[in-house]
Amino acid sequence: MNDVVMLSKNFSQQELSCSCCGKCEMHPEMLKLLQAIRNHHAKPLFISSGYRCEKHPVEMMKEIRGEHTYGLAVDIICHGAVALDIIRIAQGLGVERIGMNQKGRANSRFVHIGIGDRHLAQFPKNALWTY
Repeated sequence: MNDVVMLSKNFSQQELSCSCCGKCEMHPEMLKLLQAIRNHHAKPLFISSGYRCEKHPVEMMKEIRGEHTYGLAVDIICHGAVALDIIRIAQGLGVERIGMNQKGRANSRFVHIGIGDRHLAQFPKNALWTY
């Protein structure tokens, strides 16, 4: 029997784990922020990417490790008005690193919420980007 390990009230270890190795090293501050976003949004949030190990295919294409490899970012599946709501909530909670992919099928659109700038100098503050 598989027991579900909850990392916060609404997020399980399984949904935030690396899709290639199953490791989950989410930073406690990121977990607290993610739960706060969920509380403000007052509806379920679905994560397309949480923690990523250094050998994750997306990370292997990068020259420098991304926020996900430090457990300092999540990608939340959302689009349209929900995406705007997530962005506004995140900004209200002090998030300054937000990426958006709002192209393609609705279930592949997401908002990246990152707090790498709070912990590592390689991640600049006040960054807003699209994929």
